[in-house]
Amino acid sequence: MIEARYHDSVNVLQALTACEARAPFDRAEWFALLAGTGLAPLIATASDAEATAAMALTEQEGRIAPLRNWYSFTWRALAPSGAAGDRLLETIARQLKQRGHRVTLEPVPGEDGAAERLARAFRAAGWRVQVEPCDINHILPVRGRSFAEYWESRPGPLRTTLKRKGKKVETATLTHFDPAVWAEYEAIYAASWKPDEDHPAMLRAFAQAEGAAGRLRLGLARAEGITVAAQCWTVENSIAYIHKLAHLESHRQLSAGTTLSAALFEHVIDRDKVTLVDFGTGDQSYKADWMEQARPRYRIDCLDAGQPAAWGPLAKRMLRGLRQHTPPEALAPAPAHG
Repeated sequence: MIEARYHDSVNVLQALTACEARAPFDRAEWFALLAGTGLAPLIATASDAEATAAMALTEQEGRIAPLRNWYSFTWRALAPSGAAGDRLLETIARQLKQRGHRVTLEPVPGEDGAAERLARAFRAAGWRVQVEPCDINHILPVRGRSFAEYWESRPGPLRTTLKRKGKKVETATLTHFDPAVWAEYEAIYAASWKPDEDHPAMLRAFAQAEGAAGRLRLGLARAEGITVAAQCWTVENSIAYIHKLAHLESHRQLSAGTTLSAALFEHVIDRDKVTLVDFGTGDQSYKADWMEQARPRYRIDCLDAGQPAAWGPLAKRMLRGLRQHTPPEALAPAPAHG
């Protein structure tokens, strides 16, 4: 017998994420930070005698979405592998019809089967499901190389920039949280070209917790005593995650961001011995200079045809599908006569 329940606190995820978490964005502590920004958790769980599955969600006006914000690289359900976990996820999907007419899950990874598994569970529960790419994730598989071997494969202009300007700044990489250094990072970010942070207190709390756990890699570049670039990385399960980077536009000619990035890549490859570097979401062109592969992130949009509120979105989806499969000449207006 499977029991499905809803919870308004992320505390219920503690035991589950300890077993199922694969990345920083799967942990109960991460969802607690999100709840602290004002998001109202809707934690949907299903349990049988052997296991539990959960989806960390939030809801508004009948629409259900992941408990996440723009700091999250990914979102995935938390469930045991295999058929038993599939049944639990299907139970959650079926019960969610009682809470809303639409469930939109993103950005879900595909390389580990998470997107396919969720889409299958919602279809089995009777939802009308559409899966489409919504973002790009650039990665570097290290494949056993040293930093020097990796660097030899980088584009010529990038290597030339480091050779010409690398000695103009001094870099440091901290593996613990330092309030004074974090204040420098925040000052750099505030003065950079980056948009204002939505929830800087959340990112600070995350960095503090990662520092306490030994996972933080906080990089700074200084020129003549002035901090001109800063980056926030973490390392976990042999993967380095690049969370934030910024530099002062007033010192752009130093290319301090390039020098600092190279120092952090060297640290995580040669010292931490990571097998993968993850550059988060976004298809910015500069990422291709550092990374070697790109993989999609998916949006899984689920509509319940049994609820009138879903009929309008379903009609729009069907119309879009017709347009995509209709030859352009068939959409052209008929010629006038007479």
